[in-house]
Amino acid sequence: MAGTHAFLSASSAHRWLNCTAAPSFEAQFPKTTSAYADEGTLAHSICEIYAKRKFGVNLDRKKINAELAKLKRAEYYDPEMLETATTYVEYLVEKAMSFPNSPYVVQEIKVDFSDYVPQGFGTCDCVMIGDGKLHITDYKHGKGVKVEAVGNPQMRLYALGALKHFGAIFGDTIKTVSMGICQPRISEYPSEEEMTVDELRAWGESIKPLADAAYNGRGEYHSGAWCKFCRGKAQCKARADANSALADFKDFITPDKVAPEIAKLPQEARAALGVPNMLTDEEIGSLLKQGAELVKWYSDLQEYALGAILEGKTVPGFKVVAGKSARAFSDEAKVFELLRNVGYTDEQLMEHKPKTLAGLEKVIGKKQFGALLSDYIIKPMGKPTLVDESDKREPYNAAAADFAGVT
Repeated sequence: MAGTHAFLSASSAHRWLNCTAAPSFEAQFPKTTSAYADEGTLAHSICEIYAKRKFGVNLDRKKINAELAKLKRAEYYDPEMLETATTYVEYLVEKAMSFPNSPYVVQEIKVDFSDYVPQGFGTCDCVMIGDGKLHITDYKHGKGVKVEAVGNPQMRLYALGALKHFGAIFGDTIKTVSMGICQPRISEYPSEEEMTVDELRAWGESIKPLADAAYNGRGEYHSGAWCKFCRGKAQCKARADANSALADFKDFITPDKVAPEIAKLPQEARAALGVPNMLTDEEIGSLLKQGAELVKWYSDLQEYALGAILEGKTVPGFKVVAGKSARAFSDEAKVFELLRNVGYTDEQLMEHKPKTLAGLEKVIGKKQFGALLSDYIIKPMGKPTLVDESDKREPYNAAAADFAGVT
């Protein structure tokens, strides 16, 4: 689940398929890691051990258990990782049982998809093959954004690589490919996509020109949501130009700034009355999408500038200062010992309150928590929140909100 990455990696395919200039551009920036990435790598390793325990044969159990014990001592270990690994294996078992006959199962297999992407390779977390079907599973530990399997280029490239890898064994018997993403920290329901082998290979052929341009440095810049994990996102001129284009709307006003009856008039009529140029609802929708990227871009600029100044560089007009901090005891044990010695009681010094719902769930475990307490859990409807129309949640219903949580 971890290791070296190809120049055009499957995990970054969403980026280089949309911005074919990205690979060459970000090659000039040093590769970095983060606590989130290290945490994810650790969780993947635990998932791998759990999967081997379930599907492996002739295993050295003592060695496997020693490896797990070592991982539990790692810096970013969290007991929750054992729960997510269990969920991952349960999904694998469910998929294996969906085959009419016991499938061939292999973990952590390196695949080559260079027939479609120059020097393309990657590692599949789990591959199952049987009864004319190939299924691949990828584990995601992140809980910030749900990763969908439908249309996911990383999964499709892995599937193409798996077809090539096992072609010598299974030949043309594989007719269907399915792909599943297990992301237990964000959803109990894995995301899946299924397609025929012919459909998958046709998609692979369609991206060849893009992959070739990206690999050979002939790509074009296009900014968008895929910029999020680009190493050069803060210093990309193309991204700056795209976000600076919002300045074109600085002389417009929004409908709420004029009388409703005037706001309903067509643009020509408003112009005749001398009403300033006003954004339509359609333009506002377009700007909201652009504005979301603008906010992300500004945040990336701030992050870069902070790091640059801390490294000794100068960013004109800005400096770094110490942020606000909270007071803290240098020796908490000594503090409470002193206070008790001068007459204060534990009742005065200590707070005893129950853990939050989330805190209890972490202690008890999701499954046991649900089994014991599901009858006592309510979930009120949240406040109205503006989101992109692609969001899978149902539109807000004011009437339903009035009765949310009522039993």
